[in-house]
Amino acid sequence: MTDLNNDLLNIDPANDDPANDDACNDAACNNNEDVVNPVERFLRGDRIPHIWCPGCGIGTTVNSFARALIDSKIDLGSLALVSGIGCTGRVAGYVKLDSFHTTHGRAIPFATGLKLANPKLNVVVYSGDGDLSAIGGNHLIHAARRNIDLKVICVNNLIYAMTGGQTAPTTPDHSTTSTNPYGVFEPSFNLPHLVEAAGAVYVARWTTFHVRQISRSISEAFKKKGFSFIEIISPCPTLYQRRNKMGDGLEAMKYYKEKSKVRNGAPTSEVGMTMTGEIIVGKFVDRERPDYQTMMRAQYAESLGDRYVEQPSVEEVPVCS
Repeated sequence: MTDLNNDLLNIDPANDDPANDDACNDAACNNNEDVVNPVERFLRGDRIPHIWCPGCGIGTTVNSFARALIDSKIDLGSLALVSGIGCTGRVAGYVKLDSFHTTHGRAIPFATGLKLANPKLNVVVYSGDGDLSAIGGNHLIHAARRNIDLKVICVNNLIYAMTGGQTAPTTPDHSTTSTNPYGVFEPSFNLPHLVEAAGAVYVARWTTFHVRQISRSISEAFKKKGFSFIEIISPCPTLYQRRNKMGDGLEAMKYYKEKSKVRNGAPTSEVGMTMTGEIIVGKFVDRERPDYQTMMRAQYAESLGDRYVEQPSVEEVPVCS
């Protein structure tokens, strides 16, 4: 693995040699029929084939997410994944986890309810830029402000992809969309800047070219207590790429490789995206502040004194027979 300060462009090819991968140091690697992709156990095979278009980057993000689960050694019994509506929202149906495919824009409030009801859960919100920053934008801001202990993975394909290629809050200016056939002129959201200003404790951005860095950031987010936000810039060859004459999924990977610049710790006010400009990636924010439930317990203890009794954990709640 490379350090987050390095881009995939700088990886030593020797590090990619399967002989250096512990998972391949057995006889099974000499027999292709016996090799099992370690990601497969996280997928619902009965739901395959998926609905995503050729060249779409969402499947790549799921691969990186699954590898982060392996690396983090997360207890899958304590993991809940919540998705909203849209192309990325379908992730909830393809992963073999306790997952919830919720209503449009409501993934974060649903996830907040899960976390507050059972604080021991690791709750992941996995959705797209439209679901999270448009109809769900108010929930995004206030969850970051409250510092709810959620891990939010936002797959940003810069457009409303499932519904026909309309302009989204993240669509760069001068892009062509179905609702702006002569070019987008309204300013777009800089999502890392937005969530940092609202209060997020961990903020990172990568593209689907940066598969290892995505996994590393997700693993880091699992170790943080509070609101973590990881933006993944992902291609939409069918609509955004095609309408803007930017090629297929492979061309998008070449574009990300050429245009991405790693700037860990960069001020998020400087990482806004344009249609053809530099893509600033990296880990931008990693800070500490009390999460929502810590603040709530402290306030109740201060106000109520001895009258305040800690809420019992789910395991301690008696079950009616």
